[in-house]
Amino acid sequence: MDLSTLEPSKLDTTHLFAIAAALGWASGLRLYAVVFFTGLAGYLGWVPLPMGLKLLQNPLVMGASGLMLAMEFFADKVPGLDSVWDALHTVVRIPAGAALAAAVFGGDQASWGTIAALMGGTLAATSHVAKATTRAAANTSPEPFSNVALSLAGDAVVPAALWASWAHPTVFFIGLGVALVLMITVTLVLFRFLRGLIRTLRERLGGVPNRVPTP
Repeated sequence: MDLSTLEPSKLDTTHLFAIAAALGWASGLRLYAVVFFTGLAGYLGWVPLPMGLKLLQNPLVMGASGLMLAMEFFADKVPGLDSVWDALHTVVRIPAGAALAAAVFGGDQASWGTIAALMGGTLAATSHVAKATTRAAANTSPEPFSNVALSLAGDAVVPAALWASWAHPTVFFIGLGVALVLMITVTLVLFRFLRGLIRTLRERLGGVPNRVPTP
């Protein structure tokens, strides 16, 4: 499918919501990758970006997002540092995902833009929490390979999701539904695991009785 022939004005609401959902969901995983690859696709003419997203193909925006993408690529593969990076970006990824989703509809469709913003923020929050929880659990293992594998999976799934939302929106929505079920399930399971681990550590650190030396 030649995506360059698509015209944003001729995309139906379902297709626009697929793009908005992909931008929101993927922002919770790799915000800078979303901004850079979306801008690059528009700059090279691979896809015609909606008016609200054309700012992303500005060379200055692409340069800044590309630099942050490079930093995140390496930070995300270092055990411990990846969790710190996720914690710092909690206040960035969620509102950014909402803003990018809303920008798909621009200012001419305020109602749809508001709905898209709520959807994008919710999806960004879901994927961000799932990612942060999964990486925190992986960091309890002494080997670094699981972290690198999870990071590389994130590197691959983001551009794939963005492409699918443009080329095959129905397939994207099916994949998104499956991903959300898996993410919510994994988050709940790993949250209980981490909570139990923290409780065990507290008991070990605080459960040793003070010994009074005998005369």
